[in-house]
Amino acid sequence: MFDLSSKIGGGIFFSIRLRNVLLVFLVLILFGCGGKALKSSPEIVWPSPPEPPRIKFIKTISSSTDVEEKKWTDHVKAFLFGAKSSASLVKPYAVFATPEGRVYVADSGWRKILVFDEKQKQFSMIGVDGEGALSGPLGVTVDQQGRVYATDTVHRKAFVYDTEGKFLFNFGNENEMEHPVGIAVNDGLKRVYIVDTRKHAVLVYDTEGKFLFEFGGRGTEDGKFNFPANLSIDRSGKIYITDMNFRVQVFDAEGKFLSKFGSVGTGFGQFSLPKGVGVDSEGHIYVVDSRFNNVQIFDQSGRLLLFFGEFGGRNGQFWLPAGLTVDQNNRIYVADQYNHRINVFQYLDAPASISSKPSSDSPGSFQFFEEKGVSSDQ
Repeated sequence: MFDLSSKIGGGIFFSIRLRNVLLVFLVLILFGCGGKALKSSPEIVWPSPPEPPRIKFIKTISSSTDVEEKKWTDHVKAFLFGAKSSASLVKPYAVFATPEGRVYVADSGWRKILVFDEKQKQFSMIGVDGEGALSGPLGVTVDQQGRVYATDTVHRKAFVYDTEGKFLFNFGNENEMEHPVGIAVNDGLKRVYIVDTRKHAVLVYDTEGKFLFEFGGRGTEDGKFNFPANLSIDRSGKIYITDMNFRVQVFDAEGKFLSKFGSVGTGFGQFSLPKGVGVDSEGHIYVVDSRFNNVQIFDQSGRLLLFFGEFGGRNGQFWLPAGLTVDQNNRIYVADQYNHRINVFQYLDAPASISSKPSSDSPGSFQFFEEKGVSSDQ
């Protein structure tokens, strides 16, 4: 007997499938072949023209799809069946980038270290399970051997993994650490420096986890801290630390106070909530201010040179940024917490012919002072 209902049902099913296939090909055409015809976005640079650019926005990293190489069939499956084929950042706090192009992110939402390897086109996670499982990572760094170090505020320890993310060992305990956050390695001295926010101190270990010494303590005097959070070590071994005394303090490798700059306020060069700090190859100091939603750049004397960023969700903007790192190629990575991404910028070397003086009263148009011995008041 002729089954009209099955015939109609089969036809409807075929039509739906045909429609989906056509839509898939349309999407592939629009975003594949047709993508080349789309207008490219204008460059985002600081300061604004006509001043020579010093900082350039490069890209954002927000999910595994930003590095993974997927076949067109993967996109088809995701489109047809709704398969979720990516892992996205939730609340990135700290970031570190290696010379090989790996970007490590301590994500307090995932409670893991997320690894974005653009060169190998791979995405992975560290501290997922087993003895090396993380619960509250807020700091991450990598030494010259490729070993990964992460602080954990829940376990009150630092965890160490090999290049492939395999757990090696942990160090520290609840008697030594209260709230470990920022972490950095001095490869020359084979030391690990950890900022403990609640102890208002910096704890120093060797790279095998042996405790060496600590420095700091709570206070407002030189060398003291008020809830420090982040730190960075430059190529000479100097240590830069931010805290809620609204300043950046600089120390030598033994914890001896060297200098400081910054104060509380809303003026140029002042801070409201200083977080991440980093130093490029020319000694420029980058400081994230979470409340200002920007990054301020200073010279070694603490003089403000430039700032970039503002509140928002577009390229080059921030929403409560936190950690910052500068890689060996002078790329600046900023953990943009509530935009769920890492913003990547490039420091552009200043031409030798550039004037050594600022061209206006706005720090947004300040130039980097490249000529030796030239001061801004000349």
